Amino acid sequence: MAIIERPSTPALAGSGAPAVVTPSQAYGVLKRPVSTTGWRSWVFTVDHKKLGIMYGVVAMFFFLVGGVEALLIRLQLAGPEGTVLSAGLYNEMFTMHATTMVFLFVMPMAAAFANYLVPLQIGARDVAFPRINAFGFWCFLAGGLFLNTSWLLGGAADGGWFMYQPNANALFSPSHGVDFWGLGLQITGIASLTGAINLIVTILNMRAPGMTLMKMPIFTWMILVIQFLLVFAIPVITVALFLLMFQREFGATFFDVSAGADPLLWQHLFWIFGHPEVYILVLPGFGIVSEVLPVFSRKPLFGYRFVVFSGAAIGFVGWGVWAHHMFASGLGPVSVAVFSVATMLIAIPTGVKIVNWTLTMWGGKIWFTTSMLFAIGLVVEFTIGGLSGVTHAVAPSDTQQTDTYYIVAHFHYTIFGGAVLGLFAGFYYWWPKMFGKMLSERLGKWNFWLMIIGMNLTFGPMHIIGLQGQPRRMMNWTEARAGEGFFNLGFWNRVASVGSFVIAIGVAVFLLNVWQTHKKSSKTPKAPLDPWDARSLEWMTASPPKEHNFDAIPTVHALDEFFHRKYEVDHDTGEVRKVATGEEILAAEEAKADKHIHLPSPSYWPIILAFALPLMGYGVIYNRLLIVAGGLVVLLAMFGWALEPSVADDSDYDPPADGGGSNKELATIG
Repeated sequence: MAIIERPSTPALAGSGAPAVVTPSQAYGVLKRPVSTTGWRSWVFTVDHKKLGIMYGVVAMFFFLVGGVEALLIRLQLAGPEGTVLSAGLYNEMFTMHATTMVFLFVMPMAAAFANYLVPLQIGARDVAFPRINAFGFWCFLAGGLFLNTSWLLGGAADGGWFMYQPNANALFSPSHGVDFWGLGLQITGIASLTGAINLIVTILNMRAPGMTLMKMPIFTWMILVIQFLLVFAIPVITVALFLLMFQREFGATFFDVSAGADPLLWQHLFWIFGHPEVYILVLPGFGIVSEVLPVFSRKPLFGYRFVVFSGAAIGFVGWGVWAHHMFASGLGPVSVAVFSVATMLIAIPTGVKIVNWTLTMWGGKIWFTTSMLFAIGLVVEFTIGGLSGVTHAVAPSDTQQTDTYYIVAHFHYTIFGGAVLGLFAGFYYWWPKMFGKMLSERLGKWNFWLMIIGMNLTFGPMHIIGLQGQPRRMMNWTEARAGEGFFNLGFWNRVASVGSFVIAIGVAVFLLNVWQTHKKSSKTPKAPLDPWDARSLEWMTASPPKEHNFDAIPTVHALDEFFHRKYEVDHDTGEVRKVATGEEILAAEEAKADKHIHLPSPSYWPIILAFALPLMGYGVIYNRLLIVAGGLVVLLAMFGWALEPSVADDSDYDPPADGGGSNKELATIG
């Protein structure tokens, strides 16, 4: 087995030059935490796997919060003249539901999978900047909590997740809800931006020997595309949020018509971010499905390069379609024509993926596991959402559909069908790798069918009531209007409300599955090392993986490296035969384990720095002195971070006899 030694001396990132630290420098506030068990081992961790799990737990919590908000909306619309919510609270509920699901569930849940799996899939021991990675998680948590404290401090944001101007200015939204919204999203945006830079550097610089870009798993490829989208998209929304903050808090007039400004500036800034954001949300699901379908079809992914380049094309073309959200704003015929064509074009790479997924399954020996069912569900439901989306490329149709429930239906078929179903496929596929236990397939299938049936019951009728003219964000409907037209608005609203509770039951079954699996952990047998006969490198590790991931960094010779180590082709007969099991491959890797494996030390400075940001946010809203206090904490944390020695305690310090650096004293500090 490998010998894991806690590093004792920081090395300058990228320089490889060790710096010697004496034991006296380890005392006081700069002393590093060393707990390897208990809550401290999680709070101070910089291990990408623990951070991935924490991302997932917090994102799932916010998924439940957003789900409760959605159920309250559907209860309000379940009957005529709904009185479950007041008009103001209804506005807050649909604003926070969308904000929570987009920014606090789908994005961080994708980050959970990316943090946990990308280093494993590329054969790395950690990410490039472990402490920045920890800061990203705590920053996301701090921003999410800050955003939701608005419920307790006068009311949440009420202008819709797009926060159009002038509707969201202080005149029409006088509470602090919009301020919490803008500042909270700036904090979570910092988390997304730092995480994106970290993962880009990790993927480009830390791949195992032999792993060229064209040998990377599709999931890692899609994560790489997403990180570039984040690097370019987050600054755009950050600029818009800064302008909004200065207008509301400091008297600026960036969107004030009376001062000669144009509220359309906000729409352009928001949707230049907002449409790439759609692909930031769905590409993780595309990556997961591209991993799941080949494994359970018993075939290689059809057209690997086409899937890679179509994903990159989606990321690129996605920047040229934002104004199809604005056809009703009076852009003019030339702009409308250009963005209509761009909207049609982006359907091409998406269609390429669907064809490749279908042909991967075609002729395969399909194994209908829960994960496979969710993956197939994504292909079907996202295709439906894509077809309704293509209608937005037709400008007269789009203008008719704008601000109706047809838009709500389309968006949910793409995001729920393309992101949420993909994430659930990932839960069932990688759960035995992450936790060493198999989720119940019986409960999993109940989970799948309830969510699929509930999804179509909820969002399918919205196409109908939207085309009949029901506007989105309408807080109630009357019996007099319920029977207008060919379709019955009242009937379809009731069906949608019933469907939303079916989805909720499906999610509850998933939580029951998780609880039962781990409640009986002592009785539940340990999952096999390779339960699915998988293809990629993350399955060539223990389940769950060791702290250092790999005993010896693998050398990659082919795409689907793990699969090629298990199977070989008889060139005489053309038959594929199994030559090794996953356990045998892992044992062979352990036999040649590296003698010294160096891991970054835990740190508490990332959490201090992250939670100083909400303090400054409260200062912007309530008392400027808090901005100063928060700024001082930020400076303290930055200096502490920079000066923090890697000596955990005196027992870890082993000064070299020659006064120079030793293997034990080398560490990656990020």
